[in-house]
Amino acid sequence: MIVSYPAVFYKYQEGNYDVSFPDFGVVTGGDNLEDATRMAIECLASRIKCLKEYDEEIPKPTLDLNLIEFDERDGEDDYIEATKQIITVDVEEYARKHFDKSVKKTLTIPKWVNDMASDMDINFSKVLKEALIDKINEKRLKEYENE
Repeated sequence: MIVSYPAVFYKYQEGNYDVSFPDFGVVTGGDNLEDATRMAIECLASRIKCLKEYDEEIPKPTLDLNLIEFDERDGEDDYIEATKQIITVDVEEYARKHFDKSVKKTLTIPKWVNDMASDMDINFSKVLKEALIDKINEKRLKEYENE
């Protein structure tokens, strides 16, 4: 599934970028234009993949860039330049290369935790994956807020 959606790239004095997807209301960013573009592709692919997995409606793309407006920003967060772009990604191909690969990990947990979780039919891989994603998102948010 190849998708194309508009993105707005906001450049800041320090050279970093924020990238927003108005059709989704999500934002990502990068240290430079190349990094921001890579993150925009990942953001779009993961957003579409997530919506599909949860059988949620995928918004129609606003492909007329004239209909996309720049955000108003005040104070320290003023951007020095803003540009509109269409970001295109093959969601299945991107997911196959970046999301769907598994890595085997060995870990140590207390025996009583193992026994109780096994008795309750808890999927260890799923729990660890969800906990790691939560921790990654928490750290990313803190880093973003400290920039």
